[in-house]
Amino acid sequence: MSEDYRKYLNPQTVSTFKSIELKAKSIVEGFITGLHKSPYHGFSVEFAEHRQYTFGDEVRHVDWRVYARTGKYYVKQYEEETNLRTYILLDTSSSMRFSSDKKFLPKIEYAAYLSAALTMLMIQQRDAVSLVTYSDKLHQFFPPSVRPSHQTLILKTLDQVSKLVAQSRGERTSTANALAEFAKRLDKRSLIVIISDFWDEVDKTVAALKHFRHRQSEVIAFHLLDKVEQDFEIGGDAELFDLETGEVITTSPKQIHTAYIRAFEAHTGKLRRDLTDNGIDYVLFNTAQPFDLSLLAYLRKRGEMM
Repeated sequence: MSEDYRKYLNPQTVSTFKSIELKAKSIVEGFITGLHKSPYHGFSVEFAEHRQYTFGDEVRHVDWRVYARTGKYYVKQYEEETNLRTYILLDTSSSMRFSSDKKFLPKIEYAAYLSAALTMLMIQQRDAVSLVTYSDKLHQFFPPSVRPSHQTLILKTLDQVSKLVAQSRGERTSTANALAEFAKRLDKRSLIVIISDFWDEVDKTVAALKHFRHRQSEVIAFHLLDKVEQDFEIGGDAELFDLETGEVITTSPKQIHTAYIRAFEAHTGKLRRDLTDNGIDYVLFNTAQPFDLSLLAYLRKRGEMM
């Protein structure tokens, strides 16, 4: 089996995030009850692991058999014992394969690194994490878990998905349709992180994400764009190919530059305003910037706001 997924475990990147915690705001279950204390009154039936007893743990959850063997107090920890559930929704449509320069990661690879960093961060702080991939529908859905083996599964999946999208064409986006499917599987208030280039209908996308805010989940939108998608600096005549529809346009970028920038700013500006007006964090990532520095800057800013 390929070990390519280990690229996400770069020691320097991993160590960068060890001191940073991504906390949901108070609306999400668990945040107001403390970092690692279960927000639920009961425990699920799925056992995860033991952990050493700490002051404040309920005595009824002590595993007396382990105490009899070791003379130490341990409590049983279950999948439900977590601060919050985090769902990472990753756009795998064909437009995500784009990169204007070999110096920059394709958007899907950049998104995979972001997803991997968030996965490791959440599991490190004992929060359950899920990976969901979508285009015009849901593709893969991994239920939230805190297990180390779950982290490995997600990292391997990210590596596979990144390679598949890099070769794809004609895979269209319909964020609203995919989110409608996802909503049927969401049964608790959670932290939802959606990573996409958002080349989609803004009104429908925002309406779908507002639905989760109405259900008291917290939502963060990571908007990934290539440098050329932002500045449209292309020299000479060019053939523009739509990776999702297959449409081809031959034009002079200089002649349409002003119109493109106007349309781009209108699209992005509306997306940002509509999301923030509805209490959804909007974060723009330029793939020319190192993903770890951009993510770290956001997490620090977020921490200062809490």
